[in-house]
Parts: sequence; C-alpha cells; structure tokens
Amino acid sequence: MVQITLNALAHTYEQDPSGPDDYAIKEMNHVWEQGGAYALLGPSGCGKSTLLNIISGLLSPTDGEVLFDGRRVNELRPEERNIAQVFQFPVIYDTMTVSQNLAFPLKNTGVAKHKIQSKVNEVADLLDLTSELSKKAKGLSADQKQKVSMGRGLVRDDVSAILFDEPLTVIDPQLKWKLRRKLKQIHERFNITMVYVTHDQLEASTFADKIAVMYEGKIVQFDTPRKLFENPKHTFVGYFIGSPGMNFLDVTIDDGGIHFKSQTMPVSDDLHKKLLGKGISQAKLGIRPEFIHVWDDKTDDAYEVDVEFVEDLGTYKIMSFRFNGHSMKARLNEDRKAPSNKSWVSFPEQWTKLYVNDYLVELSL
Repeated sequence: MVQITLNALAHTYEQDPSGPDDYAIKEMNHVWEQGGAYALLGPSGCGKSTLLNIISGLLSPTDGEVLFDGRRVNELRPEERNIAQVFQFPVIYDTMTVSQNLAFPLKNTGVAKHKIQSKVNEVADLLDLTSELSKKAKGLSADQKQKVSMGRGLVRDDVSAILFDEPLTVIDPQLKWKLRRKLKQIHERFNITMVYVTHDQLEASTFADKIAVMYEGKIVQFDTPRKLFENPKHTFVGYFIGSPGMNFLDVTIDDGGIHFKSQTMPVSDDLHKKLLGKGISQAKLGIRPEFIHVWDDKTDDAYEVDVEFVEDLGTYKIMSFRFNGHSMKARLNEDRKAPSNKSWVSFPEQWTKLYVNDYLVELSL
C-alpha cells in the first residue's frame, strides 16, 4: 500500500506545446492516501486514462513528479512500481487455466510453490472462481475473464496499488452491480490503495469513498459522493453528477440583489455583498432538481411557472417547466400528483449556489 502524490504534474502529446490548451493533463497537485478507495470520474477524453497510465508508469509525464510514499518514481518501469492495473478488456492467457493465470504473477516473482497455491485458492474463493480453477480461460464468460484479470492483481502481497481502467465496460449490465460490490469487499478486506477510472457516476459512488471529478484535463473537485451532490464546486460537477443534472441560470448582480431577468433570486445577503465587493456583475445560479420546492398553490416566496411535461419514472417524477422562458427541471416524489399547465416553485436559499467563471463562490474564501 502506498500514498500516491502528483506534484505539479502535467502531460501533453504535442511536441511543441504553445499553451495550456495543448495539455491533456493540466498542471495538478493531488494526493491519494494510503489504503483509500478512490474513483477518477469524468467524460471520455477528459484525461482519466492518461493520468492512470502516468501513475502506473506506462506513460512518462511531460512535467512534474509521481511520488509513492514521498519517493519519486518517474524513472521506474511499471513492474518496478509494484502496480497492478486492470484494463477495460481482460488481460489473461486464454491457453492457461484459471489457476495458472492467477499463479502467473507469483511464479514470475519467485514465490514458493506451496505459497502460490494457497494464495490462488484464497483469491479464487474471494472472486467466486473456485469452481472454475481447472477450466481454460478461453471458455470463460466476459465477467469471469474480468474477475480473473482482477485476481492477477490481488494475488500479489507486494502490490502497492491497484488501478482499474473502466473494468466493467464489457460486463453484462445485470452483473455490474455484483462486481462493484465485490470490488468494495476486496478493498475492505485487503485495504489496498485503489483508483478506479470510470465515466459512470453510479460505479464511482458505489466503489469509492472519495471521487476525483475530471474535466478538460483538470481535477475540478475531489470529494465524497454526498458533497459532490450537495455542494458542487464547479458547474461541470453540478451538470455531470445527478440525473438530471443541476439547473443553471445566467444572473446579474447589482445593488438591489441578484436577478434572473425580472425576478430577484433568493441568495444570502453575505454572498450578495461579497460579489458586489469584488465588482462582479454576472454569474451563474445553480440549483438541483431535488432541491426545488413545487407548490400546489401560490405562496409568498414562490414563482409561477409553465409546466411543460411530467415524466413518471416509477419511484419519482421529473417535472419540466419554464421559468421566465428558461427550461428547468424539478424532482417530485412518486406519490405527488403531477401539476399541469401552471405551478409554483421556490428555490431554498441554502441550496441555491452561485458560480463565477464556473467555480463556486463560497463565503469562507
């Protein structure tokens, strides 16, 4: 187990980069603590796999350092870093049995035969592969092959960390939940530093204690699943986390308050004063559909809106509406009668967020 530190790390595939936009990984400083379960979450092309390959040693960073427990490992080959990496597609030997595949990393490092079999049996039991040990790998299903691939990393006692690069992409959707839980159990049992790359927020939330959300080569927020949902510190986090994502309104700021078109919005006086003090006249207001209050009748702090349609998703409903001509969504409980034509909504101050240049404005800063 190691603590992984990224120190002023940056990477570009360009020979002569002219600026930050030419970098796949923009300069970052980041720490994954020893024994933690982390997810690296973001859309395709944001730099997740590039960052993972730099940590494992498959790529050498253009700038900065990778440190394992404070020791620079930039010049070390992948095998010298004691990193196990599980890829999107299983990496196993089809002509070998499951037992031989699991034993292979141990044989390569000269582990005694009696210890090899004991370790193989332990990992096979953990991954529900005991009944498959004598079978050739080529005859396994896709999820079984991926479990063998995971097992090849787990079987080693000296592994510093396990890196997962979208490991469940090829797995049948019905089996994904089971394998996610299995990975969580593995982490709880072995307490190995694990970093899990995915574009699926459900996978990330199920597996990880903390999630690093990546956007355009940067980690824009590193937090628990709950904090990412309740207090997104970047507009992309608000948009990407949650289904549907956060509602955003372009607002203006003046001495009279914070406004969306003709409506004054519920934002704390302290936050309003802070923005005025910094000379900021424009921002984005964000609020999640879950936090919008929908009323049956007109109230003092509610705005009248036009209901466009309501989607019944079984356990909840999503109401799409227009507020001052802008399309928004609110989430309703499953037993709530769906409004039609007109409704009234309010935005609780504590859940109303303001963003300037895409970053959350906080009073503590």
